[in-house]
Amino acid sequence: MPGITTVPWEACMSTTQSRPSAATEPEPDGAPQGGGAVKETLEDYTLRFAPRSYRRWTPMVVATTALGGIAYMADFSIGAGIGLSHGTGNALLAIGVAAVLIFVTGFPLAYYGARYNLDLDLITRGAGFGYFGSVLTSVIFASFTFIFFALEGSIMAQGLKLGLHLPLWIGYLVSTFMVIPLVIYGMKALSKLQVWTTPVWLLLMVGPLVYVVAEDPGTVDRFLAYAGTSGDGGINTASVLLGAGVCLSLIAQIGEQIDYLRFMPPRTDKNRRAWWTAVVMAGPGWVVLGALKQAIGVFLAVYILSGVGPAAATEPIQQFRGAFDAMMPSWLVVPLAVVLVVISQIKINVTNAYSGSLAWTNSFTRVTRRYPGRMVFVLVNLGFALALMEADMFSFLNDILSFYSNCAIAWVVTVATDIMVNKYVLKLSPLQPEFRRGMLYAVNPVGVVSFVAASGLSIAMYFHALGDALQPYSPVAAVVIAFVLTPVMALVTRGKYYLRRTDDGVAEPLLDESGNPSASPYTCHVCAQEYERPDVTACVTHEAHVCSLCLSTDRSGEHVLPV
Repeated sequence: MPGITTVPWEACMSTTQSRPSAATEPEPDGAPQGGGAVKETLEDYTLRFAPRSYRRWTPMVVATTALGGIAYMADFSIGAGIGLSHGTGNALLAIGVAAVLIFVTGFPLAYYGARYNLDLDLITRGAGFGYFGSVLTSVIFASFTFIFFALEGSIMAQGLKLGLHLPLWIGYLVSTFMVIPLVIYGMKALSKLQVWTTPVWLLLMVGPLVYVVAEDPGTVDRFLAYAGTSGDGGINTASVLLGAGVCLSLIAQIGEQIDYLRFMPPRTDKNRRAWWTAVVMAGPGWVVLGALKQAIGVFLAVYILSGVGPAAATEPIQQFRGAFDAMMPSWLVVPLAVVLVVISQIKINVTNAYSGSLAWTNSFTRVTRRYPGRMVFVLVNLGFALALMEADMFSFLNDILSFYSNCAIAWVVTVATDIMVNKYVLKLSPLQPEFRRGMLYAVNPVGVVSFVAASGLSIAMYFHALGDALQPYSPVAAVVIAFVLTPVMALVTRGKYYLRRTDDGVAEPLLDESGNPSASPYTCHVCAQEYERPDVTACVTHEAHVCSLCLSTDRSGEHVLPV
């Protein structure tokens, strides 16, 4: 085996899986607790690099799975809310501005996730935040998943109430608990679910829209002429920016896309075109579908407005009920609308629950150096989401999303700027992303200072602390401050705080001759499991190798490389 000399067989026998008498002896400080935990760390590779041996899916299967979550119905509601308030013209401009920014910032993140097979939290660690500094953004991403789970669950409960007459509180429970069996099995189950349900979802969503436009072309003219409740129909900068701020709350969706893109196969000459197509489509390309759905949401809200009123016009179940009513017998309208809503919400909420469990586990394990298992945080995330649903978050949706977007924008723009500018232009940030404990400083001021400044000032602006005139510009402030301050901080610190060490003690390079992460296997002497090269470092104390999770749970620090 390349690299340092490994220890004798007896020295590796340090876990419950490898020592018969382990039940009566304490486990080493670095070992994940229990054989079940060791098994779960391998399932979907929570907290770690996704190895080549596990990434058996084709680029198109990965892309389809990643895009399956974009079936969510919240886009229709978000677009409708903006359109009814500010008019069609302002809404479409707001949607377009947000989509361009989301695409530009999402591209480098998606590329790094697919190329180096890491989730966004692991990328964030090495892109200016440090090992513990990214805990803050990991919690923000986790909050994104349960906020949107609650939003999507509320929409599903509305559908169940309309179709099955279930009280909303029961609908909230149903929408929460039905995803648990699917999320348990991670990518293996989710890939099948998304591939099988996508054709049905597309047919039910696109069919009624095409029919409505074909049967009554005048609906398009009425849609384009709609002036909104807060304006005269003209283009207004403040209205556009307020609407864009709501849309930009979705900027953190790239994190969920990367949770799937990290399972992309290695890029080769043979699959290069398919690989790039999948990365662009399922990475930043998700926002193209999202923006289209938001625009459709405005259209459908205007279409049904006179019949149901402004409050109900923002509800996707009512929007599609109105669309189906134009083309179907009355007895089929509600069942089809409910089926569409339920399929859509299952497709996105399995992703929300899955990604949220990864984010919470990442944060908890780093702070406590204990690994309780991913399923614990599936339940925690769902608990938060259920509480929000019972608190009727749907009624103040735009307020929540506008506030949240400031934090999400600051985070994503900071990481994207570090990759695009600090790595490739200033060359102060290492090109290869680093995530392992001992290789990174605890906190890197480049990302942390930029993020805190951008989010803090933009939130202050949002709450009118700097005057009413500047309030609509809070998302712009988050973008500009993060984009400017990130390279400035890198120049001020001269890139000193990116890497605590440049050598992980293993002789073999991290990348193979094709530039893909090396698939060479190494055995972790703590948990006795086999991992690929990017997931291990040397353990000087025991003259062996140690995996990244055992490093994360090492409470004594005996396995961590010295400075």
